[in-house]
Amino acid sequence: MSKRNTQAAKTAARERLRAERERQAKKEKARRQIIVAASIVGVLAVAGGIGYAVMQASKPSGWEAAAKAKVVAPANTSGKNGTTVVIGEDSAKKTLEMYEDPRCPICATFEQGVGETIAKDVEDGKYKVQFFGASFIDNATAGEGSKNALSALGAALNVSGEAFLDYKSALYSAKNHPEENDDKFKDDSALIEIANEVPELKDNKKFQKAVEDGTYDKWALEMSAAFDKSGVQGTPTLKMDGKKLEAEFPDGQKGTPMTAEQFTKTIDAALKG
Repeated sequence: MSKRNTQAAKTAARERLRAERERQAKKEKARRQIIVAASIVGVLAVAGGIGYAVMQASKPSGWEAAAKAKVVAPANTSGKNGTTVVIGEDSAKKTLEMYEDPRCPICATFEQGVGETIAKDVEDGKYKVQFFGASFIDNATAGEGSKNALSALGAALNVSGEAFLDYKSALYSAKNHPEENDDKFKDDSALIEIANEVPELKDNKKFQKAVEDGTYDKWALEMSAAFDKSGVQGTPTLKMDGKKLEAEFPDGQKGTPMTAEQFTKTIDAALKG
């Protein structure tokens, strides 16, 4: 082998080595750039996630937002903010005032014992009913079910007065009404499922949308505020002509009539007064 060929081979080898080192350097540079870019994206993602979490945490809750919203009053209401809810024949001379909280277990017992009698009396024109809805159990338990059920009742009232009474009866039924510490009614799905027991509300898309959209959330808050201003201290409470209606029990105590017989005796006396 000539010296010339040996020298050329060495030169070619050195050139290949140099080229390989350049390729490796370029690959390493590209790798570092990818790592840096990925790190920046990661940091931005974390920062964005933190920013989103902060934004979400600072957003008002549904009920905080509802408190600032404009009132949408259901049909079949009157008075300021639609908080006067009177159901019955215009010809009925007397009005029975009913004060109830949707989560109240005693209200449920009352409705189960007396609800059908009241519905029949109203249908017969014996008297009208004015409903006052409360949410004090929510306040005591940091819950939402009373307010949410009131909002759903507003959606039922927007359909008709009869749908409202039937839905109220379904909510208070032994089958559907939860224990006082169970905030079942905070879930729209539970309220809609119960509404399917009421013929006028069964698969009623307009009603369901109003429940899911919280159309009557602000109205529910106004109803609750009206109850708070009424001076009534507990539920269920019945009034007629400004007087509290109470039955006299065998032990000499007085209280809200809890059976149809007690109620009819008490209401008939009030209607004569």
